[in-house]
Amino acid sequence: METPANTPLTLPHAEFIAEYAQGTVIVNFDAKAAARLLSGRLLLPLFMMPVLGVGVALALTGWVWTGLAVIALGIIVPKLIKRGAPHFLLQQALGDAGLYQELLNNGVMQLVRPVRA
Repeated sequence: METPANTPLTLPHAEFIAEYAQGTVIVNFDAKAAARLLSGRLLLPLFMMPVLGVGVALALTGWVWTGLAVIALGIIVPKLIKRGAPHFLLQQALGDAGLYQELLNNGVMQLVRPVRA
């Protein structure tokens, strides 16, 4: 009996790796949850605030363009990291069974079978 396409699957990690490699399973991510999880794991707010502070300090001490560039980096880099969170987490889940289970249990990642005509 085939599993309906919209029903989430729960596969053991080794089976997930094999089926993902064969293309018999589709991985769906909740992009916002993935970004939130990765941000928390990487402690992005903790690193973003000092970078912004350094940028402001540079701008106030006469290095205006350098300070603005540092501020821009402090804003843009975390957004780029969050945007790529699903891809990064998928690659990590392929190698780490603990992360794979965490993603499934928290609803960040779902596995479904493609519909075959």
